[in-house]
Amino acid sequence: MTLNYQISGQGSPVVLLHGLFGSLENLGGIKRELENQFQIIAIDLPDHGRSPHSQAFSYAHYSEQVLQLLNSLDLTNVTLLGHSMGGKVAMSLAMHAPKQVAQLIVADIAPVAYHDRHSGIFAGLNQVDLPTLQDRRQADAQMAVHIKEPGVRQFLLKSLAQEQGKWHWRFNLDLLQRDYSKITDWPFSGLRYDGPTLFIKGGQSDYLQAAYKDTIAAQFPRSQGRIIADAGHWLHAEKPAAFCKIVRDFIRVNETN
Repeated sequence: MTLNYQISGQGSPVVLLHGLFGSLENLGGIKRELENQFQIIAIDLPDHGRSPHSQAFSYAHYSEQVLQLLNSLDLTNVTLLGHSMGGKVAMSLAMHAPKQVAQLIVADIAPVAYHDRHSGIFAGLNQVDLPTLQDRRQADAQMAVHIKEPGVRQFLLKSLAQEQGKWHWRFNLDLLQRDYSKITDWPFSGLRYDGPTLFIKGGQSDYLQAAYKDTIAAQFPRSQGRIIADAGHWLHAEKPAAFCKIVRDFIRVNETN
């Protein structure tokens, strides 16, 4: 499997990993903010964007595919930056290949198992009748039966593509729905990564909770946390300037140590 990716900028390498239902385009604003100081490697994870689909979901598989790409590009001592599901992929990679990872940045996710948060989204996606679909406006109206937030529908519609007159989702909907319990899970509670790690929380998001503090410390003993006030789970899109300043400062401090 060869993952789709984009490289831009110059400097120490920063790898961007998007979240569930997303693509490398979701972190495009962060890429543009950082590429004047760093070499940015933005990746479509398996089963997303323009990367190949797989037969089963596992964080070990996803992180191994990212590692293979980094090896093919001869990249070492990278900064991994992952949001949500991409944050779990980044944590998995750091635990399994710590010598490759200079530092780790995790945006609004913890190394814990979560309850179902996407049943409404799956229902909305399944509501879209792809064989008879005429345009994106019709898809938006069909999803709105189950997904009330326009912003969420617009995010999902970025992965709706048409090729040779046929509509399809770029992400592997069948697999993501079938293996959703593996996406919400965290199977590496017995492992740890000893490198510098930063967890960035959206102040209005409940993905990173104080109750997870000891769990995080046990698996990432050199971790620290920052909170971006008035931001939700999509903190990098809602507060890009604040998010990028935190990222820059963290990388600079660790590069000088």
